[in-house]
Amino acid sequence: MVQKARYLINFGIENAESIPELGTNAKMNEFEAAMGLCMLDEIKVVLSKRKEVYERYEKVLKDVVTLPKHNDYNTRNYGYFPIILKDETTLKKVQKALSEEGIFPRRYFYPSLDTLGYIEPKQYMPLSRDMSSRILALPMYSELSEQDQIKIIEIIKGIV
Repeated sequence: MVQKARYLINFGIENAESIPELGTNAKMNEFEAAMGLCMLDEIKVVLSKRKEVYERYEKVLKDVVTLPKHNDYNTRNYGYFPIILKDETTLKKVQKALSEEGIFPRRYFYPSLDTLGYIEPKQYMPLSRDMSSRILALPMYSELSEQDQIKIIEIIKGIV
């Protein structure tokens, strides 16, 4: 029962490879909510810095990896920078090389939802499985230095 509760408060996630339960993100407490409200005064600065980080990645990586297409009618918050690699083997090589340097990208969109045991009705989704196996979200935050970002990019370019 305790383990099920842990899954429930963490999106149902057990680890980077397994999501055995249905869950939610119920992690915010009152202090975190208060901090979020305090950040509203600086949101324009934070978004501007995140946009700079995003655009640095985009400028260099657009010819190296596939980047998702964005709806031009939406507003962006620059919350993620996902890259799409040619196959899962390449993804794992990039992920390992970055991790060895203390840089931890995440597979936010993995595993494919059609592989989760609690999703009904069962339906094989080949495009979802393919894409989820090849998407890696790079570190993306307003204080990511240009030097660290160049290191990330060079590691990716060296493998791809």
